[in-house]
Amino acid sequence: MLALICLLLVPVAQAGSALFTRIHYQGADGGPTPTTSQYRNPILAGFYPDPSIIRVGDDFYLVNSSFGYFPGLPVFHSRDLVDWTQIGNAIDRPGQIDYGRHELTRGLFAASISYHGGTFYITNTCFYCDGGNYVITAKNPAGPWSNPVWFGIEGIDPSLFFDSDGKAWLVNNGMPVGKPRYEGHRAIWIQQFDPASMKLVGPRKVIVDGGTDPSANPQYVEGPHLFRRGSWYYLIAAQGGTGEQHAEMVWRSHHVTGPYMAWSGNPVLTQRDLDPARAHPVTSAGHAQFVELKDGSWWSVFLATRPYRGNQYNLGRETFLLPVHWHDDWPQVLPHDTPVPLVATRPPLPRTASTQPTTGPFGWTEHFHGHGLPLAWMTINVPRTHWYATGSKGLRITPSATPLGDYADGQPAYVAHRLQHRVASLEATLDAALLAPNEQAGLALFQNETHFYAAMRVHDHSGNAVVLYRRTSKDEPAAGTPIARVALGRTTQSLQLRFQLDGARLDAWYAQGSGAWQPLARNLDASVLSTATAGGFTGVTFGPYAYRK
Repeated sequence: MLALICLLLVPVAQAGSALFTRIHYQGADGGPTPTTSQYRNPILAGFYPDPSIIRVGDDFYLVNSSFGYFPGLPVFHSRDLVDWTQIGNAIDRPGQIDYGRHELTRGLFAASISYHGGTFYITNTCFYCDGGNYVITAKNPAGPWSNPVWFGIEGIDPSLFFDSDGKAWLVNNGMPVGKPRYEGHRAIWIQQFDPASMKLVGPRKVIVDGGTDPSANPQYVEGPHLFRRGSWYYLIAAQGGTGEQHAEMVWRSHHVTGPYMAWSGNPVLTQRDLDPARAHPVTSAGHAQFVELKDGSWWSVFLATRPYRGNQYNLGRETFLLPVHWHDDWPQVLPHDTPVPLVATRPPLPRTASTQPTTGPFGWTEHFHGHGLPLAWMTINVPRTHWYATGSKGLRITPSATPLGDYADGQPAYVAHRLQHRVASLEATLDAALLAPNEQAGLALFQNETHFYAAMRVHDHSGNAVVLYRRTSKDEPAAGTPIARVALGRTTQSLQLRFQLDGARLDAWYAQGSGAWQPLARNLDASVLSTATAGGFTGVTFGPYAYRK
């Protein structure tokens, strides 16, 4: 973390830079309101997919995937499973991992957190990195985390299991033995891990080939986790892809290396059989991990989505929580044809408040007065130059020649925060007097390189103006297409920019100084930011952005 702080504190030249003095966020999604004995799903709203969880004494720790964003792999802490506080990012140093220059859906895939003998472990896949799968360690889950030790195996989603005899085992998704029989044919592999040498040892073996019913050609078995309960070893894994057919499956064996038998009642969790027209739908549920409480009860975190129309959602895959019920030594999260509840009974744990709400209606204001970016803020890929700094005046950004729609030729000057509500207001206050000719700065609303909006203060040959850009395909300019423009004259007043979201509707506003808000564009289509339209599997982010032509 110290290296990152030093990087961010390098002074940025004031000439030709943008100063953001305030970001304000307010979100308020509808739905039932929990009582004091209940909690709200999701427990982590917004782009927090692929949750992995452990308990160490009275403490719970959770990590999510982050793909092409940096810092990566956010780490959370809780004592009640409901209220979570981010305590760090496992990948937080520019020299720790280099993602390269790839599209946002590459980078850090599903991570798995584990603990043994005073050491925390995170296993992960860096997609398009030379090493692929790796492990990092820490004595404190808040960090610092070690540099990666690469496993040298193919596949994705590695997960460590420490058995009661002290042996450790790694399971992961990989290609099957021989030629795949069909598109999406994958296998789950197991191999012993030696914590002393940090290496895989012994033979690597397939324990699931295809999925629960190989004759049905199951798609993309992935996200495996091993755990033990009584005399049984359990393997849980997702199946069916990350869309509406997503489901969580379970197998068990009396031996850690198998053979594993699938439960006849599978899946243990899915929403794929429900009526799409139901009220308050939750879709794509799966990629779960279980955790045992001190009282012997079990709970599961898993990813799912909350669409606002059809299967359109802008928030990405979010983290949900539900109890696990046991039947004849088989676990089940939800009976078939049962919707994921948005409100449920809290776990039997003393309630602890989080420093910042992660679900339900909430708001916050950020002035960037601290040393370095707050933990929840990110950039696209790892910074290689000193293009932003925080301090007493706010966040200062040097515009980049790389626009939001380009990732191969450099890094966009974009500082991102996850969108966490379908109904939300996002505001940025910009002191743009320092912009040089042909520079622009403002507020971006970003799904991926080909789908975004950006409300920008522009200083070009036509004078000062506020311009709204939109990009909805790879065939449009990488900086987006201007769809609205309002002249500002020669004013040096600060500029306020606002996006208002309500499901598929988006409005854009601006205000000069302390003046009244004025419409920049209204009734825009926010569904172009949905995964269904934009593709990929990340969620929308927003934040300050500066670009130099």
